[in-house]
Amino acid sequence: MIHPTPLPPTATLSVWHGPACARVIVGFACAMSCALTWAQAPGQGAAPGGEIYTCIDANGRKLTSDRPIAACRDREQKIMNPSGTVRARIGPTLTAKELAQQEAKAQAERVERARLEEEKRQDRALLIRYPNQAAHDKERAEALDNIDRVKQTALTRTTELLGRRDKLGEEMAFYVKDPTKAPPQLQHQYQEVNQSLAVQGRVLAELDAQVLRVKERFDTELKRLRPLWQLAGKPLD
Repeated sequence: MIHPTPLPPTATLSVWHGPACARVIVGFACAMSCALTWAQAPGQGAAPGGEIYTCIDANGRKLTSDRPIAACRDREQKIMNPSGTVRARIGPTLTAKELAQQEAKAQAERVERARLEEEKRQDRALLIRYPNQAAHDKERAEALDNIDRVKQTALTRTTELLGRRDKLGEEMAFYVKDPTKAPPQLQHQYQEVNQSLAVQGRVLAELDAQVLRVKERFDTELKRLRPLWQLAGKPLD
């Protein structure tokens, strides 16, 4: 029988201290270190950046999920970071009617903002056009004077037509019992004068209405301009 020759102590030491053995020992130590670290840090298995949704449902229960919670569609949900802080909040999911109401409200707000912007633009234009009340009063007087001149012309024309109708009426008086027996030319002239008087009557009525509109416009502007002049430091001269 052949017995193996025992290795000397120095040989045994050299085997366990060789390069290959050193790699084995180092690898084993690293594995143990990782295992200990993992065991000491529970809850770190979640994927970095994961989101947690949480809410209180209609029954007062606190619900948590890794995605939006269907039971809380009608209420606010919080999106939490893994650290427990709030990353964001999402509002309730709106119905078609609620969406329509929300859009109508937003549209009304846009219209109101546009109205206010237009009002500011008009105010700036008014201040540029009328830096003080004297300028405003001057343009008011000029506008009314222009209408008055046109009205005087219409009144003069009306007076002329009335005089002409009186003369034609004297001729038509001979045929008062039967106007159809009057000469055709006389009948035509008489009708033409009456038609012209009706036109002048409408012109005068429109001019009177125009005077009222002009006065109303300047009165409205003046009410708006007075506080604007005060804000702009303009004197009310």
